[in-house]
Amino acid sequence: MQAYSILKAKTFLCGTCVPQTAILSQHRRSHRPPAQLTTTYASAADVAGLIVFSAIPFVAVQALADSKYGKKLLEDLKAQRSSLVAAVAAVEKSRAVARSHIKWYGPNRPQWLGPFSQQTPEWLDGVLPGDYGYDPLALGRAPEKLHKYVELELLHARWAMLGGLGALIPEAVQLSGKAQFLEPVWWRVGAAKLHSTEDLNYLGIAGLKVAGGQGVLIIAICQVLLMFGPEYARACGIEALEPLGIFLPGDKNYPGGVFDPLGLAKDPSLYETMRIREIKNGRLAMVAWLGFAAQAAVTEKGPLENLVNFLDDASRNIVLFDM
Repeated sequence: MQAYSILKAKTFLCGTCVPQTAILSQHRRSHRPPAQLTTTYASAADVAGLIVFSAIPFVAVQALADSKYGKKLLEDLKAQRSSLVAAVAAVEKSRAVARSHIKWYGPNRPQWLGPFSQQTPEWLDGVLPGDYGYDPLALGRAPEKLHKYVELELLHARWAMLGGLGALIPEAVQLSGKAQFLEPVWWRVGAAKLHSTEDLNYLGIAGLKVAGGQGVLIIAICQVLLMFGPEYARACGIEALEPLGIFLPGDKNYPGGVFDPLGLAKDPSLYETMRIREIKNGRLAMVAWLGFAAQAAVTEKGPLENLVNFLDDASRNIVLFDM
C-alpha cells in the first residue's frame, strides 16, 4: 500500500512537479532483473566492438591515403600509369591469342544443345568464359546488361562454391569422428546458435561475438557491418586502390595484381582455362545448392547424411528412383 501511494502521488523535487508516470518508469527500471541488464549490456558491447573493428580498415586506408607517404605512392603510380596501361594492353592481346586456341572460346565453341543448337545470338560471340550461346530471353542483348549479368553470375557462383565447402566440411568432419560441432548440418546451425550460450568469435578475438546468446537482430547487424567493407570496395571498382599506389591490371571480376598471389594469371593460356573451370564449377555449385535446399526440406537431413543413406542400399534406391 505504501509503494502504491508513493507511485500514485505527485512528488516535488527541487520545486518541479514530477508526474506519477515518470516515477513509475523509474521504478520499473530500477527493478529490472540483473540478468536482463547484463544481457543488454553484453549485446551492446558486442555491437560496439564490431563497429570499431569494422571501422579500422576504413580509417587506416584513409589515413594512409592522406599521409605524405600515400600521396607519394599516388604520384609514383601516376608517373608509371602509361607504361602500366600499355603492359595491360599487351597482356590482353596475348590472352586473345590464347582464347583462339582453346575450344571453349570463339565461334566454333561447343553450344548448349550440341549439334541441335540453333543460331547463336549475335551478342554472344564466344569471348566470355562459359558462353554456350544460350540466351532464349535475350537478357544480354544490351551490352551493359550483359556485363551486369556476367558479374552477378560470377559473384553468386563464387559464393555458392564457398558456401558448399561450408556446408559439407563440418558434416564430413563430424561423420568421420574427427571433431564434434554444436551443429554440423548447415540449415540447423542458425537455430542452434540462437539457442546456445556458445560464442562464435571472429578471428578468435573475444568480444567480436556474433552468435551465442544474442538475438537474430544482433547477428544481422554484425553481419551487415562485416560485409559492408568488401561490398563497398567491390562497388567502387578496382580504381579505389590507386590512392594507395596499387594498380590492378584486370577488371572488377578478375582484378589480378595483389589479388593473384599465386601468379595464375601470368600464363595467358592457363588464365583463360582457369576462367572456364571457375564458371563451370560455380554453376555446378549453384545447382547443388538447389539440391541441398530440396533435401533439407524433404528429409530434414544434411547432404552428406542423405548421400550415406542412399549408398547404404544404392541398388534399391536407384530402382525406386527410376520407378
